[in-house]
Amino acid sequence: MQLFATFENNAFLEMVISTLEKKGIKKENIFAVPLDNREEDRKIFDTIHRSDGTSLIDIGMGLATAFSVIGASIGFKLAWGPIYWGLIGASVGFILGLTIRLIMELFIKKKKRVLKGKHSEIILIVDCEETQAEIIEDILWNHFAIGVGKVR
Repeated sequence: MQLFATFENNAFLEMVISTLEKKGIKKENIFAVPLDNREEDRKIFDTIHRSDGTSLIDIGMGLATAFSVIGASIGFKLAWGPIYWGLIGASVGFILGLTIRLIMELFIKKKKRVLKGKHSEIILIVDCEETQAEIIEDILWNHFAIGVGKVR
C-alpha cells in the first residue's frame, strides 16, 4: 500500500520522516519529491474562466459619481446645461479612475502572483503494509500534512 501526503517545506516534514523511521518504516520506503510551485505574471484583465478578485472600475465609478455631481452643479451656470456637464464629468471621472487603477496594477503591484494560503511544496510517498496504514496516516495528519491519500 502507498500513502501520499503533501507538506510545506518546514520542520514538520523532517519530524514526520524521523517518526516514520522510528515506527519501523525503512528509508527505502519513504520518498520525498519537491514540487515546483507555479508563479505567473499578474494578469490585468479577468476572463470568464479566471478572476483574481480585484476590480479595475471601482475607483472609476466613485470618481464618475463625484465628477458628475460636480459637473451637473456647475452646469447650471454653463452654456450646455447640467445634463451634458454631468455626463462629461462622469466620463472624465471614470477615465481618470480607470487610469489610476491601471497605473496601480501595472507599476505599483508588480509582485508575482502566488497561491493564497498554504501551498504544497513536497509530496511524501510511503510504501507500507496495509496493517500499518492507519498508524502512518495518523502520523502524517498529526504532523500537519496538507492532504493525505491512499492507494492499495
